[in-house]
Amino acid sequence: MKAFIFDVDDTLYDQMQPFTNAYIKLFGKKSENTDKIFMASRRYSDEVFEASVNGLMTMEEMYIYRTKKALEEFGICVSDEAALKFQRYYEKFQMDIALSEKVKKLLSYLKGRARIGIVTNGPAEHQWNKVNALGLTEWIPRENIVISGEVHVTKPHKEIFDLAVNKMGLDKKETYFVGDSIENDIAGAANAGWRTIWFNRREKEKTLSVEPDYTVYTEQELYSCVSRLEKK
Repeated sequence: MKAFIFDVDDTLYDQMQPFTNAYIKLFGKKSENTDKIFMASRRYSDEVFEASVNGLMTMEEMYIYRTKKALEEFGICVSDEAALKFQRYYEKFQMDIALSEKVKKLLSYLKGRARIGIVTNGPAEHQWNKVNALGLTEWIPRENIVISGEVHVTKPHKEIFDLAVNKMGLDKKETYFVGDSIENDIAGAANAGWRTIWFNRREKEKTLSVEPDYTVYTEQELYSCVSRLEKK
């Protein structure tokens, strides 16, 4: 049986909506650069995520850093307090997230046909809140959900993918990892011997030499790709 293991953030749901809502809440209006600010914040978050996990930086310091640095790229300067306020708004709106109908259709298609799981980075409680808000356990057993904050190892490290293999009883050659980050998801899974599907919904430039097995840009393309692979 083939297996399709998913990232959560900006893969199973679109992170832009809660980010945009948080921006509007803080500044009172939407910016024409909101999508670019979001991309910058993701970049800065990835830059210091390992430091926050290893205790070299607190989570609050990480939130302040990524928010302030992303906004500064677009000439917006905010205080540490405002950056943390943005994070609180962001977390609040993340509790209102929902799966799109296309993603529900994909998970419903896979249920019973393939193994389905999740490997995601982030604090355990924070990520479980998202899993529950999205209702993902309707399709994915809780025991098939691996969160870095619980297992104390993060993507792209090979160990978290190996842990998922042992936990879910996966055959690496028949396992596809679906994620939005070329660094954490695609490079990490490829290094662990998995097949990879890069869900590049933001049309980001590839920053590493690693080549995904497949690249898709929309949820419809993801559904078509996965359903085709499941039938092979």
